[in-house]
This record gives sequence, structure tokens and C-alpha cells, in this order.
Amino acid sequence: MPANQPIRHVIVLGHPSPGSFNHEVVQRYCATVRENGQEAVVRDLYALDFDPCLRADRLPGHASGMSADVAHEIGLLRQADVIVFVYPIWFGMPPAIIKGYVDRVLGVAQTPSSIRDHRPDSVLVGKSFATFSSSATTRIWLDEQGQMESIRQAFDRYLMGIFGLRDAGHVHFGAIVADMEARFVAECLLEVETQARKICSEVAAARHAARAQDAVAAFTGD
Repeated sequence: MPANQPIRHVIVLGHPSPGSFNHEVVQRYCATVRENGQEAVVRDLYALDFDPCLRADRLPGHASGMSADVAHEIGLLRQADVIVFVYPIWFGMPPAIIKGYVDRVLGVAQTPSSIRDHRPDSVLVGKSFATFSSSATTRIWLDEQGQMESIRQAFDRYLMGIFGLRDAGHVHFGAIVADMEARFVAECLLEVETQARKICSEVAAARHAARAQDAVAAFTGD
């Protein structure tokens, strides 16, 4: 990233209800990021009416050209330091609209051979990847079913592996229901804020270290 460009977070939200807990998570995360002097860009997929369907003429390696909506998303991700997914767990997995964002946007340049040969897309490689998920069931119940480990393995770790992303953590909130106590919600949002501050600090430190390394290399001529 250019030295004068602020650290930027792109937050991809996959919940259809504007007043949802997931929306509150995004609001608190963005507020914390901005308090730390960094930028936050929200992509509310339902509000954008994002099409999750990968069409036959847009398959990686066979596409006649990038669609306008995908090109716009790629432009935002190109300038991002951190990519954050926020979504509810439905039937053991992220919503279809989140998977559609992976298929159409993150995977736009990936082919079976590039995945097999561990050649990640240059747009995404090295960026931090974080997730905030929620479920109506408890975390204990999800763990007993093996669902959280399944998501971490089949979704988080897989995406980080094929796209060259860095793990910035997955925070899950269980027992998210309509009649939650305000105190419980406040505790959850405090955890969002704490995690956001941690991510901001880690990314800022990595940016500083990279600049210092470049400065040393320029001075020594290496």
C-alpha cells in the first residue's frame, strides 16, 4: 500500500434485517476502526441487492469479462488491508449470499489449477481476514455438533489457504435471539470493540514493520 494511504477495512455483511444484531456488530466494528484513525467501508450485500449466483459465462478461466458489480468490489478489496465477514450461521454454514460473494468476487481470478498449485490472487494475498458470526443456538451446542470446527476448517482456513489471507480471528456469538437482554448485547459488542482494536493494532504494526524494512533496504541498497 502507498505510504500515505490510510489502513482500510472492508466489511462484508450478510444479514437481511437492517436492525439485526449483525448490523450492530458492523456499526461497533466500524466505529472502533475509525476511532483508531483507520478507514471502514461496509458492503451490506442485501442492501446492495448483490447477486450471489455465479453464471456459466462468468466462471473463472472462462469469463468473457468481469461484470461491473464484481469489478467494483475488486477495486475496493484491492485497496483493503483487512477483509471482515459478518454473518449469521444458517443450517451450519454462512448464508448463500456470503458464499456467493466468495464465488463471484474473491474467486473471480481463481481456477482449479491455480488453487491446486497454490497460486493465490495477487489482489488478496497478504490481507488480514476476520470473521464475526452469530447463531441462535449456543456455542456449546455448535461445538458438540462439530459445526464451529467445520466452519473454521472448511470455510475460514480453506479461504485463507487458497487466497493467501492472514488469519485475524473468528469471533462467534451464540444464543443471539430476539429477546436478548441489553446487558448481554452490550457485552457482545464490547467483545467486538476489543477484537477490532486488536486487529487495528496488529495491522498498523505490520504496516510499520514493512515500511521500516523498505527504508533499511533503500538505505543499504538491497
